[in-house]
Amino acid sequence: MRTVFDIFAQIFRNLWAHKLRSFLTMFGIAWGVGSLLLLVGVGEGFRSGNKREMAEFGRDIMFIFPGRAPAVAGSMNSARTYLLTYQDYQDIRKQAPHVRNACPLLSREDLHEVSEFATAGVEIVGVEPQLSEISYLPLKEGRWLNDMDIAQRRNVIVLGNELLKTLFPGRPAVGAFVLLNGMRFEVIGSMPHLGRGNNTWLNMRGYIPFPVMAAYFPIKGVNHQNSISYVEYQPTVTADHLLAQQEVNKIIARNHGFDANDENAFDEWDSIQSSKMVGTIFDVMNLFLGAVGMVTLALGAIGVINIMLVAVSERTHEIGLRKALGATNRSIMFQFFVEGAFLTLLSGGIGMGAAALLMAALSFLPSPPGWDTPKLVPSTAALAIGSLAVAGIIAGLYPARKAALLQPVEALRRE
Repeated sequence: MRTVFDIFAQIFRNLWAHKLRSFLTMFGIAWGVGSLLLLVGVGEGFRSGNKREMAEFGRDIMFIFPGRAPAVAGSMNSARTYLLTYQDYQDIRKQAPHVRNACPLLSREDLHEVSEFATAGVEIVGVEPQLSEISYLPLKEGRWLNDMDIAQRRNVIVLGNELLKTLFPGRPAVGAFVLLNGMRFEVIGSMPHLGRGNNTWLNMRGYIPFPVMAAYFPIKGVNHQNSISYVEYQPTVTADHLLAQQEVNKIIARNHGFDANDENAFDEWDSIQSSKMVGTIFDVMNLFLGAVGMVTLALGAIGVINIMLVAVSERTHEIGLRKALGATNRSIMFQFFVEGAFLTLLSGGIGMGAAALLMAALSFLPSPPGWDTPKLVPSTAALAIGSLAVAGIIAGLYPARKAALLQPVEALRRE
């Protein structure tokens, strides 16, 4: 125990004897570790923020929208607009084996909502109950639409959070009534706030039974009977999303009389494919940020190597004296091992602590859409400090071993 205490006392004396050099070396190490952790933390915050935003839509969601199909194959100059129909949705449910679930949506943004307290003009969507199995639609109070609401064509509505606050500011809504273009609807449920920052479009919605929407508020225009705004669906399993998409495209192309191989004829969004693309971007970004951080870390490691080489060179005479007094090669090597490890671990710990404090401070600031507060990644911290420790140990052991192998007389002769 006394030997270890003496070693640390000697380490502190050496560091104090060269205060500026020690400070600059430790600062370089701390800066390298802190920079690496911050860069990787920013990338991780971006990744988790994007995942969270995608999760707020739901899991494995895919959309098919109305599109434009060419009357002459391959010529978009002859394209005509087609609308999706309820029959398209039914065929998808029955004839697409790789589609697990689907829901038709009929959307209008020109309806007028009135309560006894206020008025609003937001998006009203006609849906079927299974939408809550596809999209992320949590309830704050009340209930969601059910099969009886569909079968009996009940005039009921579920309010998004912003619509709730507008129509019923600080007042209970469930059981109250809302007028949609003069028609009376009972509020059966409301939803909590979804999304962050200015991304509030999911909250500016009201949901009513699809048959009621289709009967009273169909899509405007000639020949729009049975038309729907879009279809939302899920593949049976995530890996089958492309097969599900191909089956849906074939059904839509057949029903509307165009070639299913014409990709320009479809307007769709595949959240699974988007997630894969975003994941690839994140991987490249993490690789870049990691490379930048490792360069910074390497500069710190060079500082460690430099100070240890200089320290051993300066203390060759001391090593010879210790050997003359009976010190073994192992004890000399051990001292420099501890000194290199202590210097790097202490400096790395300071850098990690500074990065963690900065990330904690950033958590009190509002995050932009799609971003979360940078997060400390333990594996990166361990890698950074571990690699520096190895660099410091190797930098100390190599010259110390050469000095330790010298004969005492030869070592004492060196200045």
